[in-house]
Parts: sequence; C-alpha cells; structure tokens
Amino acid sequence: MTDSAIALTLLAGLAAVLGTNGGIGGATLLVPALVAFGLEPTAAAPLGLVAVGGASLAAASRQLRRHLVHHRLGLTVELPAAAAAVTAALVSTDLPEQLLAGILAAAALVGAVSGFTRQGVRNRPDPTFVEESTGEWPGTLGGSYELDGEVVPYQARRVGPGLFAAAVAGAVAGLSGVGGGFLKTPTLSELMHVPVRVAAATTSFTLGITASAGLAVFAGQGRIETEPAAAVLVGAIVGGSIGAVLQGRLAPPIARRVTATLLLVVAVVVVVRAW
Repeated sequence: MTDSAIALTLLAGLAAVLGTNGGIGGATLLVPALVAFGLEPTAAAPLGLVAVGGASLAAASRQLRRHLVHHRLGLTVELPAAAAAVTAALVSTDLPEQLLAGILAAAALVGAVSGFTRQGVRNRPDPTFVEESTGEWPGTLGGSYELDGEVVPYQARRVGPGLFAAAVAGAVAGLSGVGGGFLKTPTLSELMHVPVRVAAATTSFTLGITASAGLAVFAGQGRIETEPAAAVLVGAIVGGSIGAVLQGRLAPPIARRVTATLLLVVAVVVVVRAW
C-alpha cells in the first residue's frame, strides 16, 4: 500500500470514528480535509460518499442490535431532505462559492450552539417501561432505548417544524456538496426531542442509504478511482465500528457536546477554506 493510500485510510478512519459517534457523517469532516490537502472537490466528493457508506455499514449491525435506529422516523425526515437537496443542487452552480460557504458555516454554527447551550438529559428512564422491549413503536414516531440498564421512552415532537428543518438541511447539503448529517442529527435531537443516541444512529443509518444512491451515480460517471476508494473504505469500516462502540458508551450530554464540537470544527474549516 502506498503512503498516500495509508494516509487516506487513517484520515477516513478518524473521520468515520468522529462522524459515526456524532451522527454527522464522515464526509462532513473528510471532504473538507481532503480539499484542504489539495484534492479537487470533484475527486473528494466520491471518496466522501465511500466513507459515509462504509461507516454506516460497519456501525449498522451494532446500532440495530441496540435498537437505536428508528426506521420510520429516519425515512420520514429523509424524504423532504432528499427532495430539497436535489432542487438545491440544480441551482447551486448559479450561486457564488463564498455565499455557499457562508450558508454551510452558519448552519453548522446553529447546530453547535444548540448542542452547547442545552444542559442535562431531556429523555429520562421510566420505571413503568422496565418490562417493555426496546426499539421503535410500530406505526409511530416514538420508541424506547436502553440507557445504563434502564428503559428510556421517547416520542418525536414538533414534526411539522422538524420536516421543514430537514428540508433546510437537505437544501444546505445540496448547495454545499456535503452530506446533511451535521444538520439532521441536531434537527432530530434538539428540535424534535429525540434522544441524541437515537438521533445519531438513525441519521447514520439513513446517510448510508443516501450515499449508496450517490455512489451509483458517480460510478456511472466514472469518477470512482479504485485504489483511493479502497483505502477510504477500509478506514471507514474500521472507524465506523469503533465509533459505534463509543456511541453506546458515552453519556447523552457528552455525546451531544461531541457533536457540537465537531460542528464547530466544520464551521471553522469551511470559513477558512472560503476566505
């Protein structure tokens, strides 16, 4: 393996650990880093999606076993986000690069501030649910998960504003060319009051679906180079597995602050790149 391939594997692994644990998607960190190191954005974008897909695949089995993924909620949020992303992508070439960077940085800062300012744990264990099995409640946007041996029930709130925010996240993603996980996770956790572990796992799972569709397009365009993609995939699978383990061990307030810190880093990197 060449030095550049080793560097790609290590960088993708680190991005996957942080992205999976925070539910923001590894591409949000990997793509700006690759561009900062001199890679063309058109070449970095496919590698970012490879990282997202690999990390999502690696983390999915553990997240599903822990009943952290809410499929119905994830698909409900993904539909307006995907529609807005496609629409925004069609007009993105007509907007100045600095304006796009400003939109991306502002959105990341909003998510970071919301994560830093909220204190404590919103969703607490309920002793009346001790005998209940954890997981999503069929036909609803609610469910429960296990936290320190206790069962925490939850119900998504503010669904209308949440779907609007998801559309905004999709639009930002379509304009900037970076996955929208860094906005979807705060939308679920801060606006819709979904526990941060469930929000991060559900976002990571749906990002894998989105990445698969994007990779099919890039493959048809001949934009995926075998060696760099393989190096990124190896790093993403290992990093995604590690991130999923850490995600299950961090207390909710710590997980929320980890995500907020990553969002702040994204905002700074984007501003530096643009200006």
